[in-house]
Amino acid sequence: MATELFVPAIAHVIQLAVAPVFLLSGVGVIITVLTNRLGRIVDRARALEAKFPHIDPAAEAELDARLAVLARRSRMVNLALTLATSCALLICMVIVALFTGGLFRVDLSGLIGALFVAAMLAFIGALVSFLREIFLATGTVRIGRA
Repeated sequence: MATELFVPAIAHVIQLAVAPVFLLSGVGVIITVLTNRLGRIVDRARALEAKFPHIDPAAEAELDARLAVLARRSRMVNLALTLATSCALLICMVIVALFTGGLFRVDLSGLIGALFVAAMLAFIGALVSFLREIFLATGTVRIGRA
């Protein structure tokens, strides 16, 4: 008889865990985008650094400036990646807390709420850092002849 009551309770916990799982999927996509951007920044920096032995001293200052911008961009993307990954971990902790509360019939609503708020704050920070990196990247774009 206790099993009959227990199965609907777990089914309800699974229903509650679906929304955080979808959120986790979205955060995973953002992490993929950020990782790709970081890879492109690193590739571009390496290509510019390879020009140093063959560049005239007058152009070194411009090359240094471009590398400095790439360094700033990489730090911003790294921060966004750190925050997005923290968000994903916090969402995982929300899911664990949901199941722990459901399995052991313990009220973890305060913990779940706090973890979710922390996850959203981390995600907001990741998106703000990502947006700053995009502004920096588009602010230094040169189209056409130099």
